[in-house]
Amino acid sequence: MALKNKNIRFILNLNLLLFILASLFANPISALAISNTTTLPSFTDFSKTVQNGQADVLRGAYVSNVLALPIVQQPSGNAGYVSNNTGEATQFRMASQFGNVGLLAHNHLSGKSFSQLAVGQEVRLVYGDGRVEYFVVKEVLKYQALQPNSPYSSFRNLDKDETLTAEQMFKRVYFGDRHLTFQTCIEAEENLSWGRLFVIAVPKTETAASNRLDH
Repeated sequence: MALKNKNIRFILNLNLLLFILASLFANPISALAISNTTTLPSFTDFSKTVQNGQADVLRGAYVSNVLALPIVQQPSGNAGYVSNNTGEATQFRMASQFGNVGLLAHNHLSGKSFSQLAVGQEVRLVYGDGRVEYFVVKEVLKYQALQPNSPYSSFRNLDKDETLTAEQMFKRVYFGDRHLTFQTCIEAEENLSWGRLFVIAVPKTETAASNRLDH
């Protein structure tokens, strides 16, 4: 356990923390924005287009009437890679080390659709062999980066009185029981990296079990 905790601190204190919460979307390239009026394919059609036969490779994310995004993987050793292609999301490799799924996108590209996600929506993840994993959006977190261009910035919750350090923020959105995190930046005050948006979704079976207990 001590070794595991040491490894986690090592990851957080080096490239992971420096990159993911500070410079991920600091220098976006010019690109066409995604149209909110674009007609999405049916889930069946989308699933067929992203499958490649690889059972353990995440290939697509689908939310009815919101997004249908092929997913690309980060190159080995490049935790800072995020696709610059319109209509793609990138799987955050580091999140997988904690048993969770992280999906990244620039807020001027596919990240635009992340802001349309809402609590209760179903998310379907498609793997290369056609397997589908179901999630339900549980919470939407919005934070202002108090020092947008600093890797050590603290983050102020826009919905309640809460301020987190960079390390606390990372643990908040990527640690814990299995879940899916969509991450992009919030643009404000002419700054594309003014804030951070995290949309957290939990396995659908977990949500159903919770509802049964409530009843």
